[in-house]
Amino acid sequence: MSHLILVRHGQSQWNLEKRFTGWVDVDLAPNGKLEACKAGELIKELKLNLDFFFCSYQKRAIETLDLILNTLRIKNNNVIKSWQLNERHYGALTGLNKDEMKIKLGEKKIKEFRRSWDVAPDPLNQNSPYHPINIETYKNVPRDKIPDTESLKDTFERVTNYYEKNISDKIDKNILIAAHGNSIRALCKYLFKINENDISKLEIPTGNPLLIEFEKGIVKNARYLDKERAQDLINF
Repeated sequence: MSHLILVRHGQSQWNLEKRFTGWVDVDLAPNGKLEACKAGELIKELKLNLDFFFCSYQKRAIETLDLILNTLRIKNNNVIKSWQLNERHYGALTGLNKDEMKIKLGEKKIKEFRRSWDVAPDPLNQNSPYHPINIETYKNVPRDKIPDTESLKDTFERVTNYYEKNISDKIDKNILIAAHGNSIRALCKYLFKINENDISKLEIPTGNPLLIEFEKGIVKNARYLDKERAQDLINF
């Protein structure tokens, strides 16, 4: 039996402020740091030997993983960082308040942008300081790979392509990935074979490790370690 642990970063400052974040780098909120430390304690209780560590390029995921590894007393010099594990790019919605946008555009439209399979918000202007081409973190990412906006389908394609090329051949080992709500949602769709309609129902809580058990490369079970903050898992 091998294990894949998926952890959405702890609550960020923009989560707290209900702002669309996407590829913008924001810090963890104080509660998010506590969530990350608790995630580390929950993982520690499993007494697993972890072999590989992955995270996105974004500091809220990096910091979450750092806090988890610190709790586990594991040196973080073997962490593999990948922009393909980044959050979904929210286009022109980036930085805007979700509640204010519901009033402006209507709750139905915002839900469509947030949860539909293949509908993307309008592109973010490339002159915006929030655009990834203007953020130092992404200077080494090929320009043609940097999006102006993304649907969940777009996110799914980049995340699962990376998973297939860089992670799937390691699934006989124990792996920890710290990422984001939509990149983890994309992985869950792939691993649990969730259809395009049902994926909109999947909630990914911050800082709550999702333990997925594999047997001979096949998913056998999945559960959240913090039962009090667990969300329903489609097909499980």
